[in-house]
Amino acid sequence: MNTLSHCHTHLNLIHYSSSPSFQQFTPFLELLPWPRPPQSIRPPKQRTIHASLPSSPLSTYPTPLSPKQGNVQPTSATNDQTALSPMHFLERAAVIYGDCPSIIYKDITRTWSQTRTRCLKLASSIAALGITRGDVVSVVAPNIPAMCELHFAVPMTAAVLNTINTRLDANTISNLLRHCDSKLVFVDPQFASLVFEAVTLLPPHLRRPILVFIGDQEYSPSTDHSFDHDYEDMVENGDAAFEWVRPRSEWDPIALNYTSGTTAAPKGVVQSHRSAFLQSVNMLFQCCVPQRPVYLWTVPMFHCNGWSFPWGLAAVGGVNVCLRRVDAPSIYQALEEYGVTHMGGAPVVLNMLSNYTGSSLSAPVHVLTGGAPPPAAVLERAESLGFIVSHGYGLTETGGHVVMCAWKKEWDHLPGTERARLKARQGVGTICSAEVDVVDPYTGESVARDGKTIGEVVLRGGTLMSGYLNDEEGTSRCMKENGWFWTGDMGVMHEDGYLEIKDRSKDVIICGGENISSIEVEAALYSHPAVHEAAVVARPCKYWGETPCAFVSLKEAHEKPSEKEIREFCKKRLPLFMVPRSVVFMPELPKTSTGKIQKFLLRDMAKQI
Repeated sequence: MNTLSHCHTHLNLIHYSSSPSFQQFTPFLELLPWPRPPQSIRPPKQRTIHASLPSSPLSTYPTPLSPKQGNVQPTSATNDQTALSPMHFLERAAVIYGDCPSIIYKDITRTWSQTRTRCLKLASSIAALGITRGDVVSVVAPNIPAMCELHFAVPMTAAVLNTINTRLDANTISNLLRHCDSKLVFVDPQFASLVFEAVTLLPPHLRRPILVFIGDQEYSPSTDHSFDHDYEDMVENGDAAFEWVRPRSEWDPIALNYTSGTTAAPKGVVQSHRSAFLQSVNMLFQCCVPQRPVYLWTVPMFHCNGWSFPWGLAAVGGVNVCLRRVDAPSIYQALEEYGVTHMGGAPVVLNMLSNYTGSSLSAPVHVLTGGAPPPAAVLERAESLGFIVSHGYGLTETGGHVVMCAWKKEWDHLPGTERARLKARQGVGTICSAEVDVVDPYTGESVARDGKTIGEVVLRGGTLMSGYLNDEEGTSRCMKENGWFWTGDMGVMHEDGYLEIKDRSKDVIICGGENISSIEVEAALYSHPAVHEAAVVARPCKYWGETPCAFVSLKEAHEKPSEKEIREFCKKRLPLFMVPRSVVFMPELPKTSTGKIQKFLLRDMAKQI
């Protein structure tokens, strides 16, 4: 069976209760709320999720109240069979916000009522192609209306949505399609050649996935490419009365997202309906999103499902302002033209916007940033222009942000530099993923809350992934029996309980026995008035083991400083052992499609210096 479906009846649990796999993985979900229907375990050769199995709540929850302890008696969890799922947000939006705009893109404007109808019709056409529960449906497209619609239409068939990074090469995309056994691929014309090349690289014995063309005014379909179906035809010919397929369990998979591969080979992260629901609510609550916001799509929807905002915006009747290209002129034009109230973006996007113009916004715009710790200097510049910045931390494995720098009113009157320093910290656990700690990577014990002792960041909560697809070993390595997810990120815990990320474990530079946080060195570099972008990696050294090597791009309006001047600038702000021994100037630093600087490429370059 080439599906991700995993729900069995409770009777099947007996079959697995004595197996090593059951004993190994059951403890992971002990702290999650019940009911917890069991998941199946299949042989590794099949395309299944080798993740945690829900366990009996009786082993982890207090003994039920007896009549002597109180009058309210617990009821059986099996009485409530309603699965948590963000699919219900669309039904609600069509009722409450039916005549309100849902999607704006160029000359396209649609309402929530129209969006629901289109999603139902599209879902019926997908099902008519033979796509069934647990099948993987992939999408290769930028932030266009089809991406918003497919976040609902695909799960409405009980299939699993797989949004693919558009910056990957054909060979990598081919490997991903093969790994997840994708049955159907929706393709934007801008990436048609890329996908067709990827399909030709699939092994001959594998059946080619069905290809659907998503039309766009800017791109004409190539005569060299033969698609099986057309997106708008599928919508037009679909059944608006389609009864969408409910998840049998909230643990059913809703999305398959591959990690960016900045530190290792991409892994297939499986998210459940439950985790997607919780993360959608998480983001709305933590970002104080009101009803009917206007959200500008600058975060790729293929990255962690756009931090779950495609689903969450339906819950509040928001407007999806789609943007094919993410550049400063396009963003500023959209901000003013559509009255944008909210957006997201990696720190590199904030840096780009704050350097583009010196004029303030006509109205404040709330920005959620994450993906890398933003330098305090960048935060300060962005807020001076009218951006209200919220900072968070998360991973693909957590479905997006699960730690947020919750702001305190008493910090409002602090100097700008101090406010920026506090906001640059990652913060505290969110309402749906409340547990965060920093532990000694060897003993697992919590480190001192002194803002200095570095350890590994661990997380526990309701938005965690179900596991890595077909990677039992990788899943068990990071998801421990006590429920904690080990992130591989290094950080410190401050006395007030706020987390601050110091580095990826692979990015820590060990110079003569001293641990150097590349992020701290980068923060000093960003405070230089001529520096546009900065990244620091380890350069091998026979004497010191490793030394910090800085890669820098400069602002166009400033005179280019010398390597010596950059080093002297850092000496005034950093201990001597942290000062970069080498400074390399580049026109632009290599990045992933989500704005993360690709340090593995810079490390390779540093080795050649």
